[in-house]
Amino acid sequence: MAGMPPPGRMRTGWGFDAHRLGGEPPLVLGGVVVSETDGVLATSDGDVAAHALTDAVLGAAVLGDMGEHFPSSDPAWAGADSIGMLSRAVRMAAEAGWKVEHADVTVVAEWVRVAPHREEMRWRLAGALEADPSRVSVKATTTDGLGFIGAGEGIAAMAVVTLREAG
Repeated sequence: MAGMPPPGRMRTGWGFDAHRLGGEPPLVLGGVVVSETDGVLATSDGDVAAHALTDAVLGAAVLGDMGEHFPSSDPAWAGADSIGMLSRAVRMAAEAGWKVEHADVTVVAEWVRVAPHREEMRWRLAGALEADPSRVSVKATTTDGLGFIGAGEGIAAMAVVTLREAG
């Protein structure tokens, strides 16, 4: 059938990340600066979208998690570019015989607006995922004022990634 992916084993991974707001600017989501005046408290640049996708890729490839490969206790990751970390996880998955088939990330924030940045985020994430942008979805939602996110204290992201056996 036209448009159908080639046969091969598939795996799905899920990722989640959250950070407290209040760190040094800028606020980065999906590799894109979405606020020059806000930031998160994190070891790296704190990009929750890229972090959730990184954990999803690592999980689908059964390669551990971000804490194992990019520990916050290691000063080498201080201020690190999260898109670079995601690219590294994708390379690790490729070395294990997997490639990204599809990725979907949802940013959960009360005041950050993803819509004006969505296409640029899709393209940046697709580059790191080594996937066509048509296979990368970026969405956002709020908590309608509930919890730490609703109180404006933090931001989070959830992601799901499907890997296909390479070759």
